[in-house]
Amino acid sequence: MAEIKRKDAATARREQTVEELQRSLAEAREEEFRLRFRRATETIDNTTRFRALRRDIARIQTVLREKKANG
Repeated sequence: MAEIKRKDAATARREQTVEELQRSLAEAREEEFRLRFRRATETIDNTTRFRALRRDIARIQTVLREKKANG
């Protein structure tokens, strides 16, 4: 079941334009920054969000590299 969701997410990312991917990447990095800042000042309930954000950022970067390589 989890594999299907990952494939759907990857397919959805590949359908986005480069501009949309760059916007998504900026938003994810901003959220990661805010989350790190909150972790330093208070306790965070959902610590697994860090891992999910890092992976999402990596997925977006991968798709961006694919799109730039293919032209």
